[in-house]
Amino acid sequence: KQIQIEVKTIAVDALAVIVHPENKVEQLTREQLEKIFTGEITNWKDVGGNDDAIVVYSRENSSGTYEFFKEHVMSKKNYASTVLNMPATGAIVQSVGQTKGAIGYVGLAYIEKTVKPLEVSYDKGKTYVAPNVANAKSKKYPITRPLFYYYLATTEKTVSPYVKFVLSPEGQKIVLNEGYVPLN
Repeated sequence: KQIQIEVKTIAVDALAVIVHPENKVEQLTREQLEKIFTGEITNWKDVGGNDDAIVVYSRENSSGTYEFFKEHVMSKKNYASTVLNMPATGAIVQSVGQTKGAIGYVGLAYIEKTVKPLEVSYDKGKTYVAPNVANAKSKKYPITRPLFYYYLATTEKTVSPYVKFVLSPEGQKIVLNEGYVPLN
């Protein structure tokens, strides 16, 4: 028997690249990020920073965020074996905030004052865009992904009022308050 699944897009998430707040680097290109996460660039001096080793944090490979970053930022290349894989986004924020040479990536909702988000360029350094709700909504910020609800088609009657609420102006306000990007 075949199971029918319904998929509804309910919000957008932007992935921010974060560093320790004392890091003087403010922006990186997609190509530089790829080289950092694949282990080709290992010192901040190679991307305009101080002469410090880069400590790379990532989600673990069972995470959808890990796969998304690999596909959309690293051109599907493998992460370096030196990358420190964390079980949760909160652990990345904490580690980057406590480690001078650290870099990692987290959803917009997880950015705190203990870390500094970087501007990112997807046009080889011509324009750099900050990770924020406005830039994600306007699609200027390049590292974004849709967020979905999946449910069984047979539960449509039960689930539909909830999905309608989430997509309503009130529901989308909650999406925004939680740090995600509303659809409209």
